[in-house]
Amino acid sequence: MRAFGFLSFGHYAAVPGSATRTAGDMLRQTVEIAEGADELGVNGAYVRVHHFARQAASPIPLLTAMAARTRRIEVGTGVIDMRYENPLYFAEEAAALDYLADGRIALGVSRGSPETALRGYEAFGYTGSADPRGADIARDHFSRFMEAIAGETVVDSDPQMGPAGRLAIEPRSPGLRDRIWWGAGSIDTAEWTGRQGLNLMSSTLLTEATGEPLDVLQARQIEQFRTAYRDAGHTGAPRVSVSRSVFPITTEQDEMYFGLRDRSSQDQIGIIDGFRSTFGKTYADTPDRLIEQLQQDAAVQSADTLMLTIPNQLGSAYCVHILESFAKYVAPSLGWKPNTEGPVRGYAI
Repeated sequence: MRAFGFLSFGHYAAVPGSATRTAGDMLRQTVEIAEGADELGVNGAYVRVHHFARQAASPIPLLTAMAARTRRIEVGTGVIDMRYENPLYFAEEAAALDYLADGRIALGVSRGSPETALRGYEAFGYTGSADPRGADIARDHFSRFMEAIAGETVVDSDPQMGPAGRLAIEPRSPGLRDRIWWGAGSIDTAEWTGRQGLNLMSSTLLTEATGEPLDVLQARQIEQFRTAYRDAGHTGAPRVSVSRSVFPITTEQDEMYFGLRDRSSQDQIGIIDGFRSTFGKTYADTPDRLIEQLQQDAAVQSADTLMLTIPNQLGSAYCVHILESFAKYVAPSLGWKPNTEGPVRGYAI
């Protein structure tokens, strides 16, 4: 591990105990957390994207605000659901964000996770999927998006408005492709990601259940991603991130929120998207014990970036406290380099 960031699901609801009661609260507080994290030296500020739910949904305005209010931290998504995206418009937005953020972006995309809406992407106008989960639409949209950011022409010019020929989208940002990540929930998808020459985002679950711990399964996923990347002839050092719920217990408030319930957390087996899957445990303990536990987490050790899922409903001040505790007491022992030391680099393959 070289870097860590926070991953916010962007929940909001007017329920007892929540400091994030409206969408406006959630958006403003996410920017506040990014500002606090930037000052602490945290490397990344990432948001989930869910449609038809009381969670963050349209990431580009939020990421733009986060980038404008910070100096060094990387801003990104984990992940944008490509079933819902107009690939050419998304290409324009991504390039504009990349310019405004001076390249400090990590745009995670994928088919997306199971959602509250039944084929919700059809309500956005994207119909014709032969897959009940819309994976074919997501891959088609992604292919079109990647062609667009590479500068491939997509439409004939109007000869009455200029020279005849074909036109590409504008703007286009050099190097944007290097900042695109694919969220993979399986080893097969991770191998596909490697063959495409993309960066890899791996979540707190895998759609496998062999009886092995999540970290072992995920480390194998990362290894096979890197092998596929290399075997496809790509050169360089692709980035890899994994997500974990990690809470250093340093105050009575931390103990109240996480100590009694989560100290004995274990991996769980469940069903998601029809697959038996392994879900990762919550790490909640004193900093010295967290260091030992995370040093034994094979996937955390293999990845360059650790994304800490934060309870955004507890408010921006408490979430920044979690990040500060991790930065002060845990991360240095795991190999962390703060954002003052420059952009994060992947491990050479």
